[in-house]
Amino acid sequence: FETQREALARRWEEERTRVQEIIRLRAALFAAGDEDTAELRGQLAEQQQALKTLQGDEPLLFAAVDENVVAAVVSDWTGIPLGRMVKNEIDAVLNLADTLNQRVIGQRHGLDLIARRVKTSRAKLDDPNKPVGVFMLCGPSGVGKTETALALAESLYGGEQNVITINMSEFQEAHTVSTLKGAPPGYVGYGEGGVLTEAVRRRPYSVVLLDEIEKAHPDVHEIFFQVFDKGWMEDGEGRHIDFRNTIIILTSNVGTDLIAAMCADPELMPEPDALSGALRQPLLEVFPPALLGRLLVVPYYPLSDEMLGQIVRLQLRRIQRRLEENHNIISEFDDSVVEQIVQRCTEVESGGRMVDAILTNTLLPQMSQILLTASRSDEQYRRLHVTCEQGEFHCQFAA
Repeated sequence: FETQREALARRWEEERTRVQEIIRLRAALFAAGDEDTAELRGQLAEQQQALKTLQGDEPLLFAAVDENVVAAVVSDWTGIPLGRMVKNEIDAVLNLADTLNQRVIGQRHGLDLIARRVKTSRAKLDDPNKPVGVFMLCGPSGVGKTETALALAESLYGGEQNVITINMSEFQEAHTVSTLKGAPPGYVGYGEGGVLTEAVRRRPYSVVLLDEIEKAHPDVHEIFFQVFDKGWMEDGEGRHIDFRNTIIILTSNVGTDLIAAMCADPELMPEPDALSGALRQPLLEVFPPALLGRLLVVPYYPLSDEMLGQIVRLQLRRIQRRLEENHNIISEFDDSVVEQIVQRCTEVESGGRMVDAILTNTLLPQMSQILLTASRSDEQYRRLHVTCEQGEFHCQFAA
């Protein structure tokens, strides 16, 4: 925390110096009148560019009321980080599949399908009265379905805080419909708002994640027909809640055994279209055709050892960032560490979640013990090298 505070104070001081110089140059230009001001203008442009480079996406001080200041005000209203707000949204949409693929490993076919639908919506060629997209992600647990929703919110809506997650296993009874959309007049809970409708009313630009949709009661499925068709839902108080700016993600484990059987041989891996076609019958046994006809089914493949290795490296890079940001430690992980973690991921049903569990329960506690012991004795480490020998992780810290 102390390191972060010092870094923030240094950056604030640097920005303040730049802003003061910009204000001084503007005053000099104003006082110069009709004189030759080419040199002053050049200096001003140079200082403005230097300030812009220094600030990046998160400015601390402003030299004038510009697009960043306006974005900061709107950011306070919407919760979307201001740096994301002023970025070129068209570029974000055009590069969406590549951006998602950096976080969701091994599901490029599904990410391309989602990106195409989002592009159509952003180009205003789709029905404007429908949500941006409605997708059912089908596949085993831990293959990236939830991560896709988080990555979409990060890319399009400014951050993971704009994911509205509803665990549909809590809505297995018909009467729980009122919990989603709010109780009608005369019933207990009237005026409190539904968990879904109130969340979307407060954050209309968001990703709605309906997790494990197959566990919900059929009556609960039916209330989404109008949302998928018309882009709105009426809450318990009769208000129209607008879903037109949301992306709706439904996740399901239906057909998991079928997907596992079809993908058991890497040499005979089916095409995405063939996998979708094979899933049609298992899905019809759980969901009404009217629901499936209103959304796009996206099958997710089980994770191979190669994909798990990529996920491990992704998680290790995040740990490296945290070590550098919080402790100023440059870290390095041997390939043997990656191989050992992949070997321990023996539960196919858990997918990529096993990677996080192994790191959280074995490697990170070992690193934490050393760091906390060092902080007690005011010892400063600057480098870390992690290896694996005979199935055990070894952390070698150095000053």
